[in-house]
Amino acid sequence: MHEIELLSGVLSKTGDLIEGVEGGRLGSPTPCEEYDVETLVNHLVGWLMLFEARCHGRPYDSDPAQYRCGADPAGEFRAAAAGLVAGWEKYGFDREVAVTGDAKLPAAMVFNMTLMEFSVHGWDLAVATAQPVPFTEQEAAEILARAEVTLPPQYRGEGMPFGEIVPVAEDAPAADRLAGFLGRDPLRWERS
Repeated sequence: MHEIELLSGVLSKTGDLIEGVEGGRLGSPTPCEEYDVETLVNHLVGWLMLFEARCHGRPYDSDPAQYRCGADPAGEFRAAAAGLVAGWEKYGFDREVAVTGDAKLPAAMVFNMTLMEFSVHGWDLAVATAQPVPFTEQEAAEILARAEVTLPPQYRGEGMPFGEIVPVAEDAPAADRLAGFLGRDPLRWERS
């Protein structure tokens, strides 16, 4: 699957999930124990704004963790998503990109991080709000393959950005296998 097509699909579907959040669910728990649904939506939009700015080589001086959405979170997300896709189309992958601070990473790594961020948090939002997980088998399998080569073990565990791998059946949907690889327990949320 072409990179831009993959990113566009994931971001479009995540925007749809944000739009599908009912107001009565904003305080509901999510697979990210520190986030309720409203905090997760703010996280998604804030981090997308950071990735969009950095993809274009612009500074991003705000703290994405402190971002608070206005009245139209899905609109904010979609506007930033359009800018991010345009940035990858314009500047490509033969470069380095800073995410936080001044340290630069290979563009392909930042791109894969972006896919992991929005697909797994999209999964989180879907299961927390009783919406279907929208990512296709092909999208999720491609992102899982990228995650397996992008995410080193030292970023897992207590106090790290990712939990330990949760074993998931090999014949489970790719989105659930991706969620398990990134530290979520699909079986627990299936029963919630």
